[in-house]
Amino acid sequence: MTDFTMDKGADGVAVITWDCAGKSMNVLSMEAGEHLEGLIDDALADEAVKGIVITSGKDSFAAGMDLNAIAAMKDAAGENPAQGLFDGVMGLHRVLRKIELAGMDPKTQKGGKPIAAALPGTALGIGLELPLACHRIFVTPDPKAKIGLPEIMVGIFPGGGGTTRLVRKMGAMAASPFLLEGKLSDPIKAQKAGLVDEVVADPVAAAKEWVLNAKDADIVKPWDAKGYKMPGGAPYHPAGFMTFVGASAMVHGKTQGVYPAAKALLSAVYEGALVPFDTALKIEARWFTNVLMNPSSGAMIRSLFINKGALEKGANRPDVADETVRRVGVLGAGMMGAGISLVAAQAGIEVVLLDQSVENAEKGKAYTASYMDKGIQKKKATEEKKERVLSLITPTADVDDLKGCDLIVEAVFEDPKVKAEMTQKVEAVIGEEAIFATNTSTLPITDLAKASKRPEQFIGIHFFSPVEKMNLVEIIKGKETGERAVAKALDFVRQIRKTPIVVNDARFFYANRCIIPYINEGIRMVAEGVNPVLIENAAKQVGMPLGPLQLVDETSIDLGAKIARATRAAMGDAYPDSAVDEVIFWMEDEGRLGRKSNAGFYAYDEKGKRQGLWEGLSAKYPVADEQPDLIEVQHRLLFVQALEAVRALEENVLLDIREGDVGAILGWGFAPWSGGPLSWLDIIGAPYAAERCDALTDKHGARFTCPDLLRELAEKNQSFYGRFGPAEADAA
Repeated sequence: MTDFTMDKGADGVAVITWDCAGKSMNVLSMEAGEHLEGLIDDALADEAVKGIVITSGKDSFAAGMDLNAIAAMKDAAGENPAQGLFDGVMGLHRVLRKIELAGMDPKTQKGGKPIAAALPGTALGIGLELPLACHRIFVTPDPKAKIGLPEIMVGIFPGGGGTTRLVRKMGAMAASPFLLEGKLSDPIKAQKAGLVDEVVADPVAAAKEWVLNAKDADIVKPWDAKGYKMPGGAPYHPAGFMTFVGASAMVHGKTQGVYPAAKALLSAVYEGALVPFDTALKIEARWFTNVLMNPSSGAMIRSLFINKGALEKGANRPDVADETVRRVGVLGAGMMGAGISLVAAQAGIEVVLLDQSVENAEKGKAYTASYMDKGIQKKKATEEKKERVLSLITPTADVDDLKGCDLIVEAVFEDPKVKAEMTQKVEAVIGEEAIFATNTSTLPITDLAKASKRPEQFIGIHFFSPVEKMNLVEIIKGKETGERAVAKALDFVRQIRKTPIVVNDARFFYANRCIIPYINEGIRMVAEGVNPVLIENAAKQVGMPLGPLQLVDETSIDLGAKIARATRAAMGDAYPDSAVDEVIFWMEDEGRLGRKSNAGFYAYDEKGKRQGLWEGLSAKYPVADEQPDLIEVQHRLLFVQALEAVRALEENVLLDIREGDVGAILGWGFAPWSGGPLSWLDIIGAPYAAERCDALTDKHGARFTCPDLLRELAEKNQSFYGRFGPAEADAA
């Protein structure tokens, strides 16, 4: 079955229907694009056809380009993949331009056939770029439908003409949220913004009526008409000049220069605005090719699209029967328990929220009410939805109310004795088949499972705070955890629309074992006399969302001190971070506990707004006269994280390198431009990485010792994804 079919109606309208067999949403392949071009040629040449409507056989229009098409374009050119990509993109431009010009006489701009797009739902990426080439866009009023160009979120930009057309349609300023931020809109908002033309109950019928009544002037795009001027002004216009100057500063301020797609997009827009439309499309194709050839974009696509999607679909789920959660018991109604209850109820799962008193449990439920109220204010929720979600949460202080729960998520105080007591109390009343999950960020799951009479049904689930905002969930297998428990945890995470990674039990699991060294390295540099401003800016300029000092302020300094004491007690003489403890314990003694106390490595005003680095820090730890260069600071901050990821893979804590990269980006924001720590090591190359490890070890200590696995890859000139990655992920 082909992706596109055409039905020439007796009314003179040819309806081209896009319907990819075996896929929930349409995606465009190179073969499908060629087939679409053939159908367009046929319809334009047929005198009986008065107009064309392009629609979908699904309840959505399209999700974008088939990413395998990118690999196919590269492969088609052999030793010159850039040429293959450029030719492939220009081929797509040719098809869309053929739709846009619709067979009209190039001199008189008459005689063309109107072509409308009828969107039954979501239209993303090429799914919007194709309609933008049509003469009018009709879309269903479905509030769940999403319209937009989200490519920038996965390391590329709209390269199917969407960048050039949207800027010429709306102006650079109005188009920037959709291009530079990947903003998505529902149909009503999309119409108000100018992305689509009409929102109607029956888009196909409305589109047919329009094409049968359209005049020659209705199908000439503004940029093809004489006297066209770009909305908001072209770059050489005073107003347009200021727009582009501001946009350049804004992009650099947000990306710190490490995201190639944003810079390439801005270049394509600026250069394209100086030339005729067809030349602008060629410029867009060149910059798009440039981005696709950048290893950063390939790594981002692989991690944030291919690998993330595979994990969410259960790539590593055990082969056991469906374990969909119907009734979950949440133990503890504090911030974590309240957040878990919120996301579970939003997913339609019945929740029993248990705390020491009904009053405390009610406070936990009130968190959901407050969250829904904010959604109502922003018109993202309704009173009916709020009531429906709240009706699913039952606050209680009675353990017996947990009967009938098929999953328990314990989120009580981070103390082994407290957790053990709750495990035994709850297991005495829940069913034999129920799975017990403990939410912990540091405590070993195997040890906690000793309190359970069914350790094979005991598992760790590490939610990141705040639960409703953080996409990652870390599932931890104890030594006796069974496959059904893993499946239950994965199915629950799927239901609440989070991204899971599954790891084996070890100190700090995966996420914390990587992020703690990052924080510690920043603090260690403070003690060495490295300027805190250099530390923080070096981190941000290499793509970390927060510098290590700001991050410890956000997570709280006393928590860091607590973890340090517990780790020192567990490791004894092998404990490596005494130099860090000196700073942390001093800050704790000074009462500077971070943002929550309005005093930490940063100073804060009375409202808790960060004011800048605390001046008292340099009084205790004076800034040295000689400072390290930027690259050395950045390498120290990145390598301490990446090497822990490698060690986690070596020690079988990480079971899949895809989880290592996706978990790092979603869990603590490891330089998303790199695709994650293992992808970053692949980008810089194992030989160079091993060489830098040796240099950093000689200068700064054993924490930078090159892991045996990395050394082996360096000696064999191999990559992590070349050796451990699934074929489809490596191809990206």
